[in-house]
Amino acid sequence: MKISTKGRYALRMLLDLAEHRSEDYIALKDIAERQGVSKKYLEQIIPILNKSDILKANRGYQGGYMLAKEPDQYTVGMILRLTEGDLAPVACANQEPVDCPRSADCPTLPVWKGLYRVINEYLDSVTLQDLIDNQRRQYGNDYTI
Repeated sequence: MKISTKGRYALRMLLDLAEHRSEDYIALKDIAERQGVSKKYLEQIIPILNKSDILKANRGYQGGYMLAKEPDQYTVGMILRLTEGDLAPVACANQEPVDCPRSADCPTLPVWKGLYRVINEYLDSVTLQDLIDNQRRQYGNDYTI
């Protein structure tokens, strides 16, 4: 399984919004600059996130985006499923019943189902707030003047 650029950038964008959340909306150009990502690419990701009510958007002079909920309400799994679709390592891992003529005798099916379960459990256990907290612990109050 490989996460696409779209999935990685969506996660980075939402993490940026979580780190810089305040009362104000954040302009997409500011997120793009901080993340070193093309604004045009982020503009392609926005509709996916808007459809799922993850973001609040405001147009105009003070326009931009903010998270609709607190960062601890967004899991990495939720974000990646929006951008990547299902996270199954193989097509049969997420099927119930499995739509494969070999499934009754397939010795590898339990491996794929187990991997799928572990992927989902792990990604659903990590929130944007967890990522922020981990980064703060790692870098602490390392200020340079």
